Amino acid sequence: MKTKVHLASLMFAAIFGFSFMFSKIALDYVSPIGLISYRFLVAAIVFEAIRRLKLITIQLKRSQIKALLVVAIFQPFLYFIFEIYGLNLIASSEAGMMIALIPVFVGILSAIILKEKPKPLQIFFILLSVSGILYIQISVYNTNTESSLLGFILVFGAVISAALFNIASRSASRTVKAHELTYFMMIFGAMTFNTIYLAFLLYERRPYDYFLNLLQVELILPIVYLGVMASIVAFFLVNFALSRLEAHVSSIYANLVTIVGIFAGYFILNEALGSYHFIGSAMIIIGVYGTVRSGRGIRKLSIDPSKA
Repeated sequence: MKTKVHLASLMFAAIFGFSFMFSKIALDYVSPIGLISYRFLVAAIVFEAIRRLKLITIQLKRSQIKALLVVAIFQPFLYFIFEIYGLNLIASSEAGMMIALIPVFVGILSAIILKEKPKPLQIFFILLSVSGILYIQISVYNTNTESSLLGFILVFGAVISAALFNIASRSASRTVKAHELTYFMMIFGAMTFNTIYLAFLLYERRPYDYFLNLLQVELILPIVYLGVMASIVAFFLVNFALSRLEAHVSSIYANLVTIVGIFAGYFILNEALGSYHFIGSAMIIIGVYGTVRSGRGIRKLSIDPSKA
């Protein structure tokens, strides 16, 4: 089980890493809020089809709704809202440096809320991994880029939302299975983001664009990848890992997303690769490995036997 959980963590990092590349491709053809809407729409349709084919069983109880809503509000809703509009106001390098702080806030909040305190050596390795991301971001930072206080506040909101999602998912795993939690997240995301996107299109008097966008062949592969792999599969793996690993350990794997994104961009999109990418990547890998190895191992929360 220990190997399976860490493998799941590596897999969600890899999937999220490639999602940056597919998002870049798709954003040439559709707005950010539109892309997120289609992403969760596909995820919800596929997940519902899987449920109706009885490949999985979803048995959500009324007593679980509060915990499910807390998770879904933080991720995907608030995180994506803050991230989308924050990225429009500040440089991507600034946003990257702030997003790298998620494991730090997860460590702080998990110690306060879940009473899962990282060991001193784990704190060192978490900071080493975060420093690797900051080193990469600082190395590519464009000092001529204008910043924005509002953009900073919005991206900081994304950081806090992501950290609280880790805590909420870890807590919800006491009574909810990982695939049930993921299913609720996809349905919630599809309903909220598509409502927002359609409202924007109606306000701009171009509601037909909702369907016309889907006729662009170039959008199909990115939307399918983001909807199925980066939403259903990756979020299931995240929720599964959080049900088995302490929040600060699981969250540190997310730093590997940066490495995957960098090398995917280099090999597939022909983006530039500098020596600082290799140095920062080494710091991230050592930090992730050290956090996991120096921890207490897997500590599963007390789970309702009927959900095991």
